[in-house]
Amino acid sequence: MPGAFQYKPRFVDIRVRPPSEKDAAEQDVHALKPGERACDHPGCMRVATARAPKARDMLNEHYWFCQPHAAEYNRNWNFFAGLPEAEVRRRQQEEMMTGGRPTWEMKAGRMSREAAAFTAKFGTGQGYRDPFNMFGGGGQHARKPEPESRKIGKIERNALADLDLDENADAAKIRARYTELVRRLHPDANNGDRSGENRLQRVIRSYQSLRKAGMV
Repeated sequence: MPGAFQYKPRFVDIRVRPPSEKDAAEQDVHALKPGERACDHPGCMRVATARAPKARDMLNEHYWFCQPHAAEYNRNWNFFAGLPEAEVRRRQQEEMMTGGRPTWEMKAGRMSREAAAFTAKFGTGQGYRDPFNMFGGGGQHARKPEPESRKIGKIERNALADLDLDENADAAKIRARYTELVRRLHPDANNGDRSGENRLQRVIRSYQSLRKAGMV
């Protein structure tokens, strides 16, 4: 065979060389990059990505952990450890009411300059006035509270309507109106005329409904 067509291998030795210690260090996935910090858990060389407070009274000082060790630290950390039971309840109540944040009254003190100026100006035309008692000041045009209407059902409301009474009619007024209608609609009072007999039966049923409801 001519020499031009003979096979000549490109590489003499194609065996894979085992990596050196330097190459292994460069390929370490847990190796820290510039600017990264290691986890504070003993023996852990992972990158620290989460922080946790060191103690209840040191909330501004933190440990730095990787995610698994941060989760473990949070599971085992008790904020109320070492506190008396009464103090624990007080802090829990405060957390529920204000979220643990300090609160202040949104008004000036009784002896403050603002309160003295308001007292001096009130009623002189320069301060706040409420002549119509819109804010409960008790002015001369104060609105009187309207009486609450009695809460009754549909049956009782229709019964009062049959007696030509409003919803606020009391027991005495209902009895008087019932007696008046019975005397007016009864056939004996109309020389035997039964034209008002249907109305009379409706009046009687309405009165019985009101008695059953305890309104008479």
